[in-house]
Amino acid sequence: MAHKVALVTGASSGIGDATARRLHGAGFVVYGAARRVERMAELAAAGVRTIALDVTDEASTQQAVTEILAAEGRVDVLVNNAGYGSYGAVEDVPMSEARAQFDVNLFGLAQLTRTVLPIMRAQGSGTIINISSMGGRFATPLGAWYHASKFAVEGLSDAMRLELKRFGLDVVLVEPGLIRTEWGAIAADKLRATSGHGPYAEQAGAMAASLEGGSRPDARRTSPPTVIADAVAKAATARRPRTRYTAGYGARPLILLSRVLPDRIFDAFIKRTSGTPA
Repeated sequence: MAHKVALVTGASSGIGDATARRLHGAGFVVYGAARRVERMAELAAAGVRTIALDVTDEASTQQAVTEILAAEGRVDVLVNNAGYGSYGAVEDVPMSEARAQFDVNLFGLAQLTRTVLPIMRAQGSGTIINISSMGGRFATPLGAWYHASKFAVEGLSDAMRLELKRFGLDVVLVEPGLIRTEWGAIAADKLRATSGHGPYAEQAGAMAASLEGGSRPDARRTSPPTVIADAVAKAATARRPRTRYTAGYGARPLILLSRVLPDRIFDAFIKRTSGTPA
């Protein structure tokens, strides 16, 4: 591979870390980006170039892309992975937190993409890979703002795919299922803090336990982050990548069920599998 350059956000842990390593192993010059560079010391030791980037800060975004362009002269692949899960009942979640969820998961993604697009258009090639979720295709209890942000990422990506194909650019969605990362434990903590008391407490306790369980190193019915890294690598190296890659435990069957079952039957199924009261 002749000097292909990839930028991976949210590279300090989980899917981002695994993806940066996988692309590096595939021969890319990889820049792993996160707010805290010190958390990427092991990634740097593995040969990935690390860079500070806060996707919610336009100046930080511009500076990071400028640094990469000055060093490499191009950006071939952008993996928009930075994100988090803000869980809690709509009634309980402050609107400031709802906006913060969209700032990271959607608007930060869009701002970084907008910064990279002129570079890719000038090259006449490039691949934007947006890490969505199976939760961008259906919802689970008490995750309204997270799911809304991921549904929005799906719509944004579909529209960009139509806009950018004429310039030789590809837009790809990767939709993870249940993945063993710290994401679930962080979402569970937010859920308990937001809705752990009051009318939604019973639901919150059950859903938090479900989220937390998927973060344990010995968690069953989950997949390692490497399965998503492999999907990203396939998209990044394909001559004609698919528009969507679905990977990780439960993703394909659950997305299929959400499409074929009537809404109320699927609602009951999701409540039962998540352990939340009817």
